[in-house]
Amino acid sequence: MSENHHQTVSDTLYGDRLREECGVFGIFGHPDAAALTTLGLHALQHRGQEAAGIVSFDGKNFFAERRLGLVSDHFTKANVLDQLQGTSAVGHVRYSTTGETVLRNVQPLFADLTGGGFAVAHNGNLTNALTLRDELVKQGAIFQSTSDTETILQLVARSKRVNTLSRFTDALFQIEGAYALVVMTNKKLIGARDPLGIRPLVIGELDGAYILASETCALDIIGAKFVREVENGEIVIITEDGLESVKPFPPMEPRPCIFEYIYFARPDSTVGGKSVYECRKAFGRQLAAESHVDADVVIPVPDSGVPAAIGYGEASGVPFELGIIRNHYVGRTFIEPQQSIRAFSVKLKHNANRIHVAGKRIILIDDSIVRGTTSVKIVQMMRDAGATEVHMRIGAPPITHPDFYGIDTPDQDALLAAQNSLDEMCAHIGADSLAFLSVDGLYQAMGYPEGRDPKRPQFTDHCFTGDYPTGLTDQQGDEKLHQLSLLAEQG
Repeated sequence: MSENHHQTVSDTLYGDRLREECGVFGIFGHPDAAALTTLGLHALQHRGQEAAGIVSFDGKNFFAERRLGLVSDHFTKANVLDQLQGTSAVGHVRYSTTGETVLRNVQPLFADLTGGGFAVAHNGNLTNALTLRDELVKQGAIFQSTSDTETILQLVARSKRVNTLSRFTDALFQIEGAYALVVMTNKKLIGARDPLGIRPLVIGELDGAYILASETCALDIIGAKFVREVENGEIVIITEDGLESVKPFPPMEPRPCIFEYIYFARPDSTVGGKSVYECRKAFGRQLAAESHVDADVVIPVPDSGVPAAIGYGEASGVPFELGIIRNHYVGRTFIEPQQSIRAFSVKLKHNANRIHVAGKRIILIDDSIVRGTTSVKIVQMMRDAGATEVHMRIGAPPITHPDFYGIDTPDQDALLAAQNSLDEMCAHIGADSLAFLSVDGLYQAMGYPEGRDPKRPQFTDHCFTGDYPTGLTDQQGDEKLHQLSLLAEQG
């Protein structure tokens, strides 16, 4: 799939949105391991819709099933689950940012290594994957995928350490970037977060079996108890003897990804001890405090703008209404429509609820603006529905820098806020006014009264500030940067 073709596909099906990262799930010591993993992946489906995979272990053999498409399309009892035997399993849902989605890139990746089988699922992105890959290939390594997750697998395979855990730890000391990893061997389930805790990972428990998952909503769906988060820089090892914790890295202040709160995590999840839903409402309240304008109604761009719009309405006293109705059943049928149909692609997902739009001054709330293409269409949709004024308000700061940690953002020259002033952006999308949540306001809404401390930022917020918290080894030259974006496809 060429980049240009992918761009057409993305804009048609997803619109101008940030793409979800990936979701991971693992369980150790439960007779219904594969079925519970499937349910967990259902709950994490919002983190990736391109492909899903599960690897299970029955004490003797590993079983793997990987499919392109949604979990519900393939992982049923009749055609897959009966084949995934055993009491331990690891699963993954994936979003592909660029390039062709093929089975060889679908996780979990699996290999037979010294000491037995090794299955790994990864959420995040390594920022030195190309450098490591080049070195490994020169040493004779043969890569089967274009996923940077395979770099971790190769490092583990080539480590000279004495056992699987020490080889895995050795690999972690060589990689750079963001990761939440779930690994299954013939004796263990292992979870690990990068030293800054950029990507999320939580621990749950069900009927005495431990669980690892990207979000708490995956625990809720199976009735599991939330135990705690895996800490930044921590490795947890789950065996028949229970759970053990190892912290091999020097202590660092955590910097979780702020986009988990803004967009990625499901609203019913808890991240870092905070309700995602309540955080998004707080963004809306802060937005109203910073940039309110007289209007008749507050309207969210569904679904991600809804909590912020509720908060904005509460703080401003302006009524909240669902002035845009989302069609939740847009399927793959529309991924490559004819050009005449593609022009109406925004209406495949959204339609104006005219009774709450016509003759009204509206405040339109969304979570972000990336390229601005969807904002243009939504604003025009409001005008066509009879809105007398359209004031766009964004519950996050302007995105001015690309991401290299697993979020699909375009290059900087394609980010609307990186190339235009606020007035130019407002004119581009056709709104009467436009305002974003300030960076300090974002931190205040997250519970830091003084706002962002540049000397000690609490979150990974580089998309707004340009403050990348790790090295970017592979960001050396245009060609390297392009390859890095391709490798980001594993999520």
